[in-house]
Amino acid sequence: MVVGSRICQFHPLPLPYLTGGFGLVYHGVLPISERAVAVKRLKVQGEEGVPEFLNEVGMTSLAHHKHVVSLVGYCREGFELILVFEYMAKGSLASQLFGKGRLTLNWAARMKAAVGSAKGLAHLHEDCHPTIIHCDIKAANILLGSEFEAKIADFGLAEFASESNRRDSRVVRGTHGYIAPETYSSGEQTEKSDTFSFGIVLLELITGRRPVVPTNDEFLVYSVTRHHLTQALSDGNFNFLADTRLENNYNHEEMDRMVACAVACVRESAQLRPRMSLIVRVLEGHQSAADLG
Repeated sequence: MVVGSRICQFHPLPLPYLTGGFGLVYHGVLPISERAVAVKRLKVQGEEGVPEFLNEVGMTSLAHHKHVVSLVGYCREGFELILVFEYMAKGSLASQLFGKGRLTLNWAARMKAAVGSAKGLAHLHEDCHPTIIHCDIKAANILLGSEFEAKIADFGLAEFASESNRRDSRVVRGTHGYIAPETYSSGEQTEKSDTFSFGIVLLELITGRRPVVPTNDEFLVYSVTRHHLTQALSDGNFNFLADTRLENNYNHEEMDRMVACAVACVRESAQLRPRMSLIVRVLEGHQSAADLG
């Protein structure tokens, strides 16, 4: 396995600490440095998955930032595809919000996760040259460290903004429930499509509800909560909106800012969604939510 410029071995612990459609992620330890790492072993058949693997290696390497997960090394031997990342002790934001047997994620941790992931996304959109569109922002792709510091992960579908108009627009990329309306209708994906997906993550943090609710008729949470979000901002009452597991233990001003950001991010029109750097400033309280438009 290539780690930096050296060839090393890793010793994965027996049970994966994350799972997904891509395969399994193990907690590993590099033998010489004893550094804890996450070992992502992709589940592929033949050449399937190789383009995403190579894309993730390239994009993650280019997107270096304190709020983007760091690539430590990788391995490609035949059809064995392995990526090695820095270890994020708390796993994914999705597992913290919805994992069975988990303690309720408190408001301070939710706010920290929102700000950190917003900064990571702002970096991809505004500081990387060329601009990187993640194309699959969701709670499962936001990883949390031991102090709940958030980092954007999984760049298998990411692309440069300059190349987004060259691919087949009939192929919708992303995860159901997080995909922007314009992507569903035309296949178009821009930075603002990522912003929409981030807004869905904010709704998960606010309400404690998954983006898609499986019932007899599946529906998207954002489509039924937009009215409630606007109403909450108008009357300043967030108790009926907030995750009941919080038991109303949240900072009112921070909740107000997060709800305002969520409303702005999930606007139907991509052009009306704000830049992620503005979302960061509003979440942190450095700029008024009125500037979201």
